[in-house]
Amino acid sequence: MSGAGQTDSRLTEHNRAPMSTARRLGVVMDPIGAIAYPKDSTLAMLLAAERRGFALSYLELGDLILRDGIACGRTRSLTVRADPKGWFTLGEPLTEPLGALDCILMRKDPPFDTEYIYSTYILERAEAQGVLVVNRPQGLRDMNEKVYTAWFPQCCAATLVTRDMGEMAAFLREHGRIVVKPLDGMGGRSIFVLGQGDANARVVFETLTACGHRFAMAQRYIPEIATSGDSRVLLVDGEPVPYALARMPTGEDHRGNLAAGAKGVGRPLNERDRWLAHEIGPAMAARGMMLVGLDVIGGYVTEINVTSPTGIRELDKQFGTDIGALLIEAIGRRLDAAPRRSA
Repeated sequence: MSGAGQTDSRLTEHNRAPMSTARRLGVVMDPIGAIAYPKDSTLAMLLAAERRGFALSYLELGDLILRDGIACGRTRSLTVRADPKGWFTLGEPLTEPLGALDCILMRKDPPFDTEYIYSTYILERAEAQGVLVVNRPQGLRDMNEKVYTAWFPQCCAATLVTRDMGEMAAFLREHGRIVVKPLDGMGGRSIFVLGQGDANARVVFETLTACGHRFAMAQRYIPEIATSGDSRVLLVDGEPVPYALARMPTGEDHRGNLAAGAKGVGRPLNERDRWLAHEIGPAMAARGMMLVGLDVIGGYVTEINVTSPTGIRELDKQFGTDIGALLIEAIGRRLDAAPRRSA
């Protein structure tokens, strides 16, 4: 490879560096050469892992293999650098059992589609081989980022999940103004704000539910989105990072998503943020979800992000934190506490 990174062609199958006794951390991610260097949270984690002495291995989704019940992968040794002109170097591919790794970061970005689900089956077999997978594959499958808010209703504004367009219309009449969105969306896509009497309401309900054949979500509109934004509160092994990233919508868009043009402004956590983290964090950590992003508007959780939470680089830049190191330290503690086991 060339440009932002490179492949070290000297690391051939017959000319490998001696095996290291360092713990091995693998990462499953989108192509590392195509990431946005200033903003990519996965890179922050990898830099922190390398500083802590982990030997890094790189995989993309297509490198995962399941053979006779054994999870394998085409791994490539990876070194990373805090250099916007060239932030990585890859070695030559080696097919090996994923059980050779100590930990795997699952950092493939959404969409959460069937291919993503299939990958979690393979990673779950790696987990059975003694690998710590972050976040846990079963949790990635079970915890839809919209629907899983239902497990914490005390933390959320009024929410409806339905395929019934009549139920959605009744919800709109009840609350006067609502937000409606698909259950599999990301980056603010297909999120609509509707007011009572909106002539587009019916067609929005038809579109999101495929005329009653697909589940969708409606939530009471929280007006604080316009003044205090949509805040990302990060949980590392159940504990909140002390700062939140408030995504402020532009004047021409209601969505608090960076991908939709919102501006990220850091702020210290408030008392309500900490209460929400206390309500949700321990349960997530207990289920192996070591990095979680709560989306909070006006003191209410609207989504629980588990697939590939972001916001690390923005907060590190604004407050001098090292959130990637917090995660890697938490991974180290879990590895220390759990001796390797085999399936």
